[in-house]
Amino acid sequence: MINSEDSSQSESYLSRTQTSPASLSHAATDPVLVASRHDRNFISRLGRSDELLDLTQDTENMSTNDDEIMIDRLSLDGSETDEDGSRVYGCFMKEHKCYDLIPTSSKLVVFDIKLPVKKAFYALVANGLRSAPLWNSESQEFIGMLTITDFINILHTYYKSPTVKMHGLEEHLIETWRNGPHSTKLISIDPDASLFDGLRQLVKNKIHRLPIMELVAGNPLYILTHKRILKFLYLFVNELPKPAFMSKTLSELRIGTYTRICTVTEDTLIIEALRLFVQNRVSALPVVNSVGKVVDIYAKFDVINLAVQRSYNNLDITVKQALAHRPLRSPDGGVLRCYLSETLSAIVKRVVDAEVHRLVVVDSEDHVIGIVSLSDMLSFMVLRPYDDV
Repeated sequence: MINSEDSSQSESYLSRTQTSPASLSHAATDPVLVASRHDRNFISRLGRSDELLDLTQDTENMSTNDDEIMIDRLSLDGSETDEDGSRVYGCFMKEHKCYDLIPTSSKLVVFDIKLPVKKAFYALVANGLRSAPLWNSESQEFIGMLTITDFINILHTYYKSPTVKMHGLEEHLIETWRNGPHSTKLISIDPDASLFDGLRQLVKNKIHRLPIMELVAGNPLYILTHKRILKFLYLFVNELPKPAFMSKTLSELRIGTYTRICTVTEDTLIIEALRLFVQNRVSALPVVNSVGKVVDIYAKFDVINLAVQRSYNNLDITVKQALAHRPLRSPDGGVLRCYLSETLSAIVKRVVDAEVHRLVVVDSEDHVIGIVSLSDMLSFMVLRPYDDV
């Protein structure tokens, strides 16, 4: 039986965390846990996960007065910025901690490494997640993350044909998979670290998810992402001085990737799309028609739908067939375009409003020119003015 945390711990970061490593010693019998936080700590068995609160509610953690003082300082103190205001967003990120992005109520799925790989990905699907921290009950520590990239690598490694069962997916434990060449160490960050440092960790390590870990007890508090950082910044964008680069066009700034863009057609087989993901380390593939016009996008997150449909044993289906099963509210559903003539301000607004992870840059005839990702935007807006990319 996994008991709730003692309320006396509420004075520390444990009042915000979900469980203690000691509690997770029960993971041998409960290999999939949902760590939940709502005023006090408790652990529950895996169930239906509620969606996280909107980020505008998440910012209840912050002191409004402190924010007003900080914003005034950014506006009036020239030492905080350079002449064209290019360091405004970086300074803002340095003034806020990773702790500020932790919602007041959320659930965090944790996997024991003894859990079968297949069940782990079903759990991600059931909770609408892209990743989960991994717990080693023997060493009593968190050792890494299981992500959709792992799912893609497993499918790419073990798939032979529709008639051959993928034993690597059906039978392997997470522990078995991590003992192979795809194992990576856990990269995390202190809740007291600045959002600037959090973003720098994401960009430097070329990762999309960074666990915020309570250092004393080693508890995961939240998963920091580019998307959450940008949404947080955007809440205050109208109150901050506007840097000159926000009014410049994509053509002038050249933010994004414009060479060796990987694309697929609607007739491309899924196994080929997975190969492109693995070999090129890209997170999305624009889908083009017979005349080269972009008509959709196949993202890494779409691959998890193969688990939803139980169709991962047949990867010889086409991209068009796979996208037909995409949920209507998929985080990467559909393709959003932008043009070189548009300003960075307009592009950022489109990304935030649509809650997507990237835009496809096209010409006047909808031919793919490049891709602009959240990482590209944040690197330019926050890190580049400090020569910290």
